[in-house]
Amino acid sequence: MSKPTTCLLDPVPTKLLKELLPVAEEPLLNIINSSLSLGHIPKPFKLGVIKPFIKKPQLDPSDLANYRPISNLPFMSKILEKVVSAQLCSFLQKNDIYEEFQSGFRPHQSTETALVKITNGLLLASDQGCISLLDLLDLSAAFDTIDHDILIDRLQNYAGIQGQALRWFRSDLSDRYHFVYLNGESSQLSPVKYGVPQGPVLGPLLFSIYMLPLGNIIRKHRISFHCYANDTQLNISTRPDETSKLSKLTECVKNVKDWMTNNFLLSNSDKTENLLTYNLQLDGYTVTSTKVKSLDVILDSNLSFENHISHVTKTAFFHLRNIAKLRNMLPVSDAEKPVHAFMSSRLDYCNAPLGGCPASSINKLQTVQNAAARVLTMSRKYDHITLILKSLHWLPIRFRISYKIVLLTYKALNGLAPAYLTSLLQRYNPSRSLRSQNSGLLVVPRIAKSTKGGKAFSHLAPKQLWF
Repeated sequence: MSKPTTCLLDPVPTKLLKELLPVAEEPLLNIINSSLSLGHIPKPFKLGVIKPFIKKPQLDPSDLANYRPISNLPFMSKILEKVVSAQLCSFLQKNDIYEEFQSGFRPHQSTETALVKITNGLLLASDQGCISLLDLLDLSAAFDTIDHDILIDRLQNYAGIQGQALRWFRSDLSDRYHFVYLNGESSQLSPVKYGVPQGPVLGPLLFSIYMLPLGNIIRKHRISFHCYANDTQLNISTRPDETSKLSKLTECVKNVKDWMTNNFLLSNSDKTENLLTYNLQLDGYTVTSTKVKSLDVILDSNLSFENHISHVTKTAFFHLRNIAKLRNMLPVSDAEKPVHAFMSSRLDYCNAPLGGCPASSINKLQTVQNAAARVLTMSRKYDHITLILKSLHWLPIRFRISYKIVLLTYKALNGLAPAYLTSLLQRYNPSRSLRSQNSGLLVVPRIAKSTKGGKAFSHLAPKQLWF
């Protein structure tokens, strides 16, 4: 079901149209079916309104580079795109055309499943005594530079779309116009010669198809990788005495950037980062990597997540202080909304990899939750926090992390998770008849307790237990 948002170009409010749906259903279906059968999209459906949104509140609003252009299309155009998107997703899934390690814009996949895959690989390599080099590539204005001719070629030769369906996509990409609307003023119409709209439903899916050849280029170098939308993460692991193999990553990055250039994509050098897990000597120089941000989660060279937890704690307390100023003026039901929007969402975001962190790190996040509970219930400082959390039906942080891990495990065992997570699980099948054989147990891999500089890293092992 589409959200009842109204575009500037809609003749009637979307909410009203949805209320009249029983009467308007048949003509709307006729319009959609006619478009699909004829392989043609009416011109009014291809006119977009560009509304610029600033990327971050603290950025300079006078700098145009700090804005993200969001394209709004008429409601009927979005309905048509939803129908096509559903059929296209089903086609790609049925014919196994999706890139296995692309987690963006796909059902049952998210930044969390991607991050679990990435961190699990780094931890397994560390457990085997290897060092890992992680390279994070980012594209600048990726949706805006897509070449339409290349995209049609991808749809035809990579996705196998032919005939009437291909004509529909040709019509969708041709004779498209947009204009900017800001502060009640509209610009002149401008033709859309490149790119796919970032706001509508179909644009992200078309971008994923456009990027299909990238995976094969990376695989030629035998380097692990994972993508989420326009973020590409390359990873290579090696023994400390075989660091010359790390040069493969340099060659791979060069080929990736050459491919991007040939396909009118620009790598954002300012956002390209590298992380080396543990310090080592390379050609007489000490290479020390501190931290990088991957999918809004800060990874450090020891994979301790201390920097990430500190960042989440600092940000959450900042919002909590602002909420506390308004608490006396709001009832509990209203005050709870900003608490969940600005606090709980941050505490729960991609928290599955935190399962192996020491209690001292988890306690920092628990302090945030405790403070939020006291503000919300207007409790005193020395009131027992366990009773307060129970009254709010809030799970403590360590249980929220455990719940997320168990949830991902359940999804992986029941076909609701990506294949790259399901393949990490192995059901327990004893060689002889035992009472536990039908208990739904999983094989727990053996974990080595390696040390570095006298410091035990066994606290990382629990992160791998459920894999």
